Amino acid sequence: MSEGDILDLMREMLWTTLIMASPILMVALVVGVVIGLLQALTSVQEMTLTFVPKLAAIAVTFWITMGTTGRLLVEFYQLRILSLVAGG
Repeated sequence: MSEGDILDLMREMLWTTLIMASPILMVALVVGVVIGLLQALTSVQEMTLTFVPKLAAIAVTFWITMGTTGRLLVEFYQLRILSLVAGG
């Protein structure tokens, strides 16, 4: 396995990780901004007000995207990792 192959594999790993993590990160960002605006408008500075809804939104998003994320990870493993282990 050459350096180019290793760099290609690393690039594909990072891309796959970005695709898998982006829905959860986007939901966390949007919920955080909305709650921050709500807190700024109402002058309520409660820590649990930011933590609990964001945690709930992340959990729901993870649950919704779990099938797609798992399929993406299995496809990457089968197509790239197993072919390298098998010597292909």
